Formats: sequence, C-alpha cells, structure tokens
Amino acid sequence: MVGLFLIVAVSADVLAPHGPQDRSRQHEWIAATGAGSPPTITNQNLPPSRWHWLGTDSHEHDVLSTVMYGSRLSLLAGLISITLAITLGAPAGAIAGYRGGWADAVIMRGIDIMLAFPSILIALLTVSSLGAGWSAVIIAVGLINVPVFARQVRATVLTVRELEYVAASRAMGATPLYILSRVILPSLMSPVIVLATLGLGSAILEVAGLSFLGIAGDPTIPEWGSMLSEAREHLHDSAWPALAPGVAISLSVLGFNLLGDGLRDALDPRLELQR
Repeated sequence: MVGLFLIVAVSADVLAPHGPQDRSRQHEWIAATGAGSPPTITNQNLPPSRWHWLGTDSHEHDVLSTVMYGSRLSLLAGLISITLAITLGAPAGAIAGYRGGWADAVIMRGIDIMLAFPSILIALLTVSSLGAGWSAVIIAVGLINVPVFARQVRATVLTVRELEYVAASRAMGATPLYILSRVILPSLMSPVIVLATLGLGSAILEVAGLSFLGIAGDPTIPEWGSMLSEAREHLHDSAWPALAPGVAISLSVLGFNLLGDGLRDALDPRLELQR
C-alpha cells in the first residue's frame, strides 16, 4: 500500500489522466462523440463517468487526477515533519537519558509542557508566528511529534547506558559524545525507525487536518486535506470529491501503520528469540 502511494506520487505526471488544473470538457466530449445530449452546461461536481472515473469537483477538476497529484504534497509534508521531529526530539531524549540529573529534569519538564498543550493550539501558535502556509503546517506537525521521539529515545538510552559494553567504553575514557554517537546510537536505530514509520501515518492525518482548517494557505495546490475542505460545501450535490481524498488518507495511514507493525516485528530481536 505504501509502495503504491509512493509510485502514484512520483509518477503522477504520467499516471494521472488530467493535469491538476485542467478543467473538464465532458459536455463538449459528449456532444462531439454523439453519446447523447449533455446533462448540464456546467462540469462542476459531475458523477463518475468514462471521462472522469471519480467525477469532478466544484472547480471542474478531475477528482482522480487531483487526488493523485495531492499525494505528493501530503506524503512529502508528513515525511518532512517527522524528520523534523526526529531531529529535535531524538537528541533531546538521548541527552536526557544519558546525562540524567538536572539535564534530564529540565529537558523532560520541557517535553511535559509541550504535551500539556493541545495539538491545535501548537499549530495556531506556529501559524501566528510564521503566517499561514505549508512551512507553518510542517513545523507545527513536527513540533507536535517531538515529545513522542524524545520520550522513546530517553527510555531506550536509560536501558542501554547500563549495559556492559557502554560501561567498558566509559572505562576506556570515551567521551559522552562518542558514546552517544558511536556506542548507543546503533541501539536507537530500530525503535526510532519503527516509531517514525508509525508516526508518518499520524503526521499525514495531522497535515490533512490542518490543511482542512485552512492553515496551509493556498487552496489551489492539490492536497487531500484542502480537497476535503472544498468538498464539504458541496456534499449535497456530490460526495465523490470528498470520498476520494478521504479514502486516500485512510489507506495511506493504514499502510504506514501496517508497515510500522511489520518493521517492529522484523527488527525486535526478542520476538525472533520467542519464535
């Protein structure tokens, strides 16, 4: 499922039947082919047909093509936001877990404060600082996920730092930076990769939610959340413009969750020993 979405995102220019801003000409095609008289003079919110497999939206754009092009921004925004969360959260959690004492107390109390703020409030504060736009959405989603990685990395470091090979490196005079980057880091890779894969699904959902609220800025750029926002005003005319991006969001989140579960089973040595 994840591979399918990646292929669609990369190859949308080739696979999509229409361009993201191309307006439908279905009534002209019907008249030209003699397939019957056009049912309406407008091409807005048309039902599925052989010209538009998932119909058209209120802007006369092909829904299938818009969903395919929208996968690019949705997946990319989720990936960048999770990368930002790892970049900020993993070092903070590693320092807190290894150093302990006042460093642990200060860092983790800061993480607790972040957890006390609702996600939507963090997003609104980010937008008020940076202005509406995709940069604000990505940063907001990244900040929302920082505590998740910080707490996971800290828990892993607290366990690993007491092992014998870490004590041996410390006894040989290795610096804390060397121990964290060369000795403990390999033990952090598996849980962080699994958590990042699981977090990608949540990040895509959060990006779509913020875009649905209009925080992303330009609504003309194809993206699943903005498509849902546009479609909700025309649900009484057609459900396809809302159903298609909604199904895409659900399947992408499900795909990343399944991938994360599979990676957890594959990378956890304890499960292999149990078998």
